[in-house]
Amino acid sequence: MKRRVFLETIAAGAAISSTLRANETQSCGDDNPPRTDETKRGDMRYRKLGQTGEDVSMVGLGGHHIGRQKEEQESIKIIRAAIDGGINFMDNCWDYHNGGSEIRMGKALQDGYRKRVFLMTKLDGRSKKSAEDQLHDSLKRLQTDVIDLVQFHEIIRMEDPDRIFADGGAIEALLAAKKLGKIRFIGFTGHKDPAVHLRMLEVAESHGFRFDAVQMPLNVMDAHFRSFGTRVVPKLVQQQIGVLGMKSVGDGNILKSKAVTAIECLHYAMSLPTSTVITGIDSMSILAQAFEAVRTFQPLSSEQTKSLLDRTASLAATGTFEPFKTTNGFDGTAQNPEWLGPPDVGP
Repeated sequence: MKRRVFLETIAAGAAISSTLRANETQSCGDDNPPRTDETKRGDMRYRKLGQTGEDVSMVGLGGHHIGRQKEEQESIKIIRAAIDGGINFMDNCWDYHNGGSEIRMGKALQDGYRKRVFLMTKLDGRSKKSAEDQLHDSLKRLQTDVIDLVQFHEIIRMEDPDRIFADGGAIEALLAAKKLGKIRFIGFTGHKDPAVHLRMLEVAESHGFRFDAVQMPLNVMDAHFRSFGTRVVPKLVQQQIGVLGMKSVGDGNILKSKAVTAIECLHYAMSLPTSTVITGIDSMSILAQAFEAVRTFQPLSSEQTKSLLDRTASLAATGTFEPFKTTNGFDGTAQNPEWLGPPDVGP
């Protein structure tokens, strides 16, 4: 999509977001409408998560990176420091580090920390049984009776929506768990192609279901290649579904272009109609960087956005710096298809 059209999409999304909600207004760039769903408590900013009524921190703690520390206590230290600094959105997944990320987060959320966060995890299961089993594991590892948001993970194949919404599909497990009070909200994630996200939304609608949140890559390269920002975000804003941004620096791959800094990447994603920007935090120094991005954030003006897009246009054209879109190196379910459950689930 042409840069001009993308700039119009950003402006339209911000305008729609402003009219949908009414809370405390924050200052912003001179040509970017203020977001009226944003509040500030201490040094952290919070935004509404779609129609859930929940306030989530502008930056979220990525679950995969929190399992990379050699020592478990270091992971716990980072998680608690993030919460103490105002980050309340906790990302995780059933399969991260063979469950290690959930186990570490579960330990970190003891001693009163659980009640201070909005806890999210993801499941790979496409069948009712596999989703039930994985949810049971996640609840146990996270040491909680209820998970705020559970998302279908890696919706990266056109057939994934059909399997999830088929008779005996994973949606049945999450709807039952929600009725029992084990989960509060339901969403999905994916990083491959916006066409798959759009199909997931269409299949859900055909079954009379509306997601509470959707997670996708939103970064300075995405605008030019298989763009979730231009194709998916406007539909989510229109339907008041929470927008969860991820891969703002693409696990460091985008920074390898040497065209942008980490703070610029975070500010770009924060300037979109995102509820939270989930970022990988594997050290105290990266946590400090996330706090600095929030502290110094002002929504990018059209001119600033254009400058970033001009800088990244040629570099982004073939997806080189977004390997999660072009390779299977980030596709855990492709490398471990058994996580999905029985292959015969489907229409």
